[in-house]
Amino acid sequence: MAETSLFVGESPIEKHRIVLETALIISLLTAGLIGVYWIGTVWLQVVALLLWTWLTVFSALYFKERATSADLLSSMMYVLIASTFLNQVLLSLSVGFFTLFIYRLLLITCLVVFLAHSVKIGGFYKEWKTMPVKGIIYFLMFWMAYGAVSLLWSWSVIEGIKYLFLLGIGLLFIFLAVFTFTRVDHLIAFHMIWLLMSGLLIAIGMLNHFGHIQLPTSTLYGGPNYKQAYPTAVFTNQNDFATMLAISFFFYLAAARHFKKPIARATCLVFATASVWLIYLTESRASLLGVAAGGILYLFLLLPAKYKKGTLLFSLCLTVGGLLVISGKLFVKLHDLVVPYTAYSVNENPSSNTVRVHLLQSGWHYLTETFGIGVGAGNLPVYLEHQPILNTNHIFEIHNWLAELTGNFGFLIGAGYLAMYLTIFFSLYKIYAKQMGRKAKLLLETCMTAQIAFLVSSISPSSISNLYFHWVFLGFVICTVSVLSQSQQQPIQSGEA
Repeated sequence: MAETSLFVGESPIEKHRIVLETALIISLLTAGLIGVYWIGTVWLQVVALLLWTWLTVFSALYFKERATSADLLSSMMYVLIASTFLNQVLLSLSVGFFTLFIYRLLLITCLVVFLAHSVKIGGFYKEWKTMPVKGIIYFLMFWMAYGAVSLLWSWSVIEGIKYLFLLGIGLLFIFLAVFTFTRVDHLIAFHMIWLLMSGLLIAIGMLNHFGHIQLPTSTLYGGPNYKQAYPTAVFTNQNDFATMLAISFFFYLAAARHFKKPIARATCLVFATASVWLIYLTESRASLLGVAAGGILYLFLLLPAKYKKGTLLFSLCLTVGGLLVISGKLFVKLHDLVVPYTAYSVNENPSSNTVRVHLLQSGWHYLTETFGIGVGAGNLPVYLEHQPILNTNHIFEIHNWLAELTGNFGFLIGAGYLAMYLTIFFSLYKIYAKQMGRKAKLLLETCMTAQIAFLVSSISPSSISNLYFHWVFLGFVICTVSVLSQSQQQPIQSGEA
């Protein structure tokens, strides 16, 4: 019997119920595995593991009878997205330089389910043939291939392999996502998971601040008392958390604008406000600027169409005028950033801003010394540590996402990433300019404003490559382009998101 024949006559609600049931069972099994890990007594742990194994077998039999492989893949991916927000707080197993935690376990499981589903349906050639984001996928594959080749000239091959491993995990999620989330309802569910899990992290951030309690994943754990009030949630430091909040703010803001129920809209506004307040507490100026930049874009999107061209022209003139006024100082800053390199001084005690400038200057120096091809995957910190140009106060991460990409992989990948990012943005805006339903506008407004917020706030964390929420967010916007580009010829329901 064909797989789809199991669902003949079922309503969409019944179909969604099966996916929810499957996702719930997978979540409970995941929670059970975490519980087994935390049991202190060995014999109890063995008994619990045997019980968990039997439950997993029974669940697999249930899935075989009740859910299709497509349902199972969708459910697994939803749970995977939720696990992104947990970081390493619940499970962390180190094997050499490799650390296994819930997100990675679920990603491996999703890949297995994806391959099994692909075999069952005879492959994804039809979906790939009509996919509007093939160019983006090709670039991401080229990026990975270029990174592998860059190991040939890398100072540290081990650091390069580590970096490529992180990159591969991020790109694997995007690959799985574009083939799994192919309908608007899939993306709405994705959006809802982001709202719920961000809310959990906001609650933990509040606990950090008011309770002066830090989780073991934070570098502030066990540190000085005056630092205990910084919100870090499940992240290593407050800057990583602030960047996530800058993105989440616009998930909440768009939901508050498009949800129909007043209580849902009010709740989203509360969490949006809490996001900005927590960013303020982290003292991440870049994330605050990211929220401001995204907010300006949101105001522009809400303008009537007849005012947009005039507003855009006025803003352009204002920007050019401002640049002309400060052109002298700006030229000096750019000149100092690129040209002069002073002797390294171990006695210097540079300020935070000076350190960031020194990091950028050093990165530019390494880039020019390698004729623009980059120092190799993951090797920028190695150069900053072992071949310093300026005093960076023992900080060896460049703290700028685009500079990190360009320094490691060269101008080709740095410019390619930026071009990809802008292509996604303008594709979303092109779709937004057309008459779309409520759900589509929710997705589009979220993606465009959060994209701007991330681009600005990404200069705050030490590195983005190990922040999986970035890859999940990038997967979300790429899927949105893919789904809505194919849906333009079809009316999208304007019901409640």
